[in-house]
Amino acid sequence: MAISRHFTTHLAEQLSAIHQRPVQLTSVSPISGGDINEAYCLHTNTGKYMMKLNSKQAYPGMFACESEGLNAIQSTQTIAVPEVVLQSDFEQDSYLILEWIDATHATPATSRKLGEQLAAMHRHTAGQFGFHQDNYMGSLPQSNRKHDTWRSFFIEERLQPMVQRALNKRLLQNAEANQFEQLYLHLGDWFEEEVPALIHGDLWGGNYLIGADGKPYLIDPAVSYGHREFDLAMTTLFGGYSREFYEGYQNTFPLAQDWEQRSHLWNLYPLLLHLNLFGLGYLSRVKDCLKKYV
Repeated sequence: MAISRHFTTHLAEQLSAIHQRPVQLTSVSPISGGDINEAYCLHTNTGKYMMKLNSKQAYPGMFACESEGLNAIQSTQTIAVPEVVLQSDFEQDSYLILEWIDATHATPATSRKLGEQLAAMHRHTAGQFGFHQDNYMGSLPQSNRKHDTWRSFFIEERLQPMVQRALNKRLLQNAEANQFEQLYLHLGDWFEEEVPALIHGDLWGGNYLIGADGKPYLIDPAVSYGHREFDLAMTTLFGGYSREFYEGYQNTFPLAQDWEQRSHLWNLYPLLLHLNLFGLGYLSRVKDCLKKYV
């Protein structure tokens, strides 16, 4: 959408108030923003900013949740995130303004650093699995009600809501629903419980950046305190992570034996999400993962 003059005036006023000096927008350039949000580069007399924009009615509180997730990661002082500059609403839209990151391609050294720093982030724990607020995974709401075990959290706050949504949309049949019920009964047999770790929650290959100075950044989080294998499983779902990334992680905070074999288990959640968002093209992958455990 075109950014109105009224909106740019509003943005300049807000940025000026934050920086306590006049900020002038010289231009606004659309950039790739994914399937949910529009994205823009704000060019100002004080530098560039990244702005994400969507409908506040369609996605209520999404950017507030994203800001909270970025701040939670930043508070660990283990891995960088773009600084949250401003999160607010304007008329019918919500927007989020972030520090602009000049990104470059990953190298073996920066990939290893990404793995090391993610592992360091995962050492930050909480008393229960979940988070103090719900948030979003992609464009779908995500419940973070707290649980004492990862098993109950993963079943009740992750798999069951997605399975029910898919049943309501007739994307899953009763036969698949029964398979999930069987999976729930035996889920605890497939893994060892760990203390809750702060996880990114949506760590596919598009949700990290390498800055021009070689610094890794995490973006677009769906945070909770969860099982850290969940983050590593998502890195295998669509690719985008190198051998050096996994070496860096394992050298810093080794995973339990056979973690890769459990990736299909944890990836049931993002695959169900993709099934609900994009349709039956993901059904075969859901079924293939189920067959490994049921």
